[in-house]
Amino acid sequence: MVRLRLWWCSFLITLTVLFEQVRICSCWNEQTPTPPLPILPLPTYSQIKWQQREIIMFLHFGVNTFTDREWGTGHENPAIFNPTRLNTTQWATVAADAGISLMILTAKHHDGFCLWPSKYTNHSVIRSPWQGGKGDVVRDFVNAATAHGIDVGIYLSPWDRHDPRYGNDLLYNQYYLAQLQELLKKYQNVREIWFDGAKGAQAKNMSYYFSDWFSMVKELQSSINIFSDAGPDVRWVGEETGSAGYTCWSTINRTSLSIGNSSITEYLSSGDPKGTDWLPAECDVSIRPGWFWHESESPKRLSKLLDIYYNSVGRNCVLLLNVPPNKSGLITDVDAQRLKEFRSAINTIFQHNLAEDSFVKVSSQRGGFGPENMLDTDHLWSYWTPKDDGGEKDHWIEIWAKDESFLRFNVISIQEAIGLGQRIKRHEIYADDKLIVKATTVGYKRLHRLDRGEVQARVVRITIRESKAVPLISSIGLYFDPFWHSKFTVT
Repeated sequence: MVRLRLWWCSFLITLTVLFEQVRICSCWNEQTPTPPLPILPLPTYSQIKWQQREIIMFLHFGVNTFTDREWGTGHENPAIFNPTRLNTTQWATVAADAGISLMILTAKHHDGFCLWPSKYTNHSVIRSPWQGGKGDVVRDFVNAATAHGIDVGIYLSPWDRHDPRYGNDLLYNQYYLAQLQELLKKYQNVREIWFDGAKGAQAKNMSYYFSDWFSMVKELQSSINIFSDAGPDVRWVGEETGSAGYTCWSTINRTSLSIGNSSITEYLSSGDPKGTDWLPAECDVSIRPGWFWHESESPKRLSKLLDIYYNSVGRNCVLLLNVPPNKSGLITDVDAQRLKEFRSAINTIFQHNLAEDSFVKVSSQRGGFGPENMLDTDHLWSYWTPKDDGGEKDHWIEIWAKDESFLRFNVISIQEAIGLGQRIKRHEIYADDKLIVKATTVGYKRLHRLDRGEVQARVVRITIRESKAVPLISSIGLYFDPFWHSKFTVT
């Protein structure tokens, strides 16, 4: 009898423990599902904000504007700099009308002429007749941009063809660092600073103390993104046509990069899927053939600007578009109008996402990370992700037309949730089982403008063939670009 009681008590205890485990598991299953683990490296907050800008503006302005040169000699008389109608508010208005959120000014180009009254040289606006030598273009620029809610950036050329210290490593680097401190202490809230490795032929062995410069930049204004061939925050794409590689990773190995090394352009353009550093690419190009304003030149056609947009922003990059002010100190009307047309065209193309009016199906989903997350307005932290199966299986998204209708489009948009890393290596897109796109990376944004022309389909399938880990898709879209004229139509 005693044994029976002991057995019964043991049974009840075991049963109670089992019920408690079931209750705990049940409660656990009811909790909000956790996101997948990130894939390193990850972007910083400043890098994400930079990526979301998509298009930013460069303004090349200085003595070259008045000499009709691209590269000044360094021997120009500062008196030549005399814009009669300089109006930085007009610059900012043009930028705002074009949807630009960041403007970068050439505070000093290779000729060494400074657009602010630097206390370290007289080769500046101090010796210009403009405003009686009392003017400060950089100050006016910062004030006008800030008043329009636009962030500012600065380019301070390392190559200086005027200063006699150039060629002496120690003396010139001290001079350069002094001007860098001067700018960043005098003008606050700079969001991007631009460095290149240009050097004069007479000083090929000149050394730039980039590590010292970068450390000083971060000390003075820690939220700045530093651009150069090798970052540390934004990398050059490797050429100046506004086009990135068809494969473009935001990740790369900084140890493989060096500033001014022209032999690594292909690596800069494509990035590295095994890269240990998050270093996204910026595509720089001018709206005109030259970087400075020349009366004989005209802005690029709208169709060309749209080509550039698809090959830069549409390939996981930010587009840095140079719009140079003219001799009077204004952005020329024809350039301002072309920028307006460019923004209007982009807005027209992407105003209506056909996927929002369709049924969206997926191969599987992890907890609450369903397909509806790809159609909301949060393109960073709201996303669809399939069940994690180790990355061996294809994952897919299908967009179905409603009511026996057809989806008519020629542009496909895909975005990854890059806050948790870039993942997709290969993807394909099918229209009614016909392959129409075979591509590689996605990243922050991938735009496929179909060379074969307009597509009409009942079902569009996006298939992820290979990824570094389970894919996280934050946005999908089907659009019609009325500005894209192709000889082909696919039905």
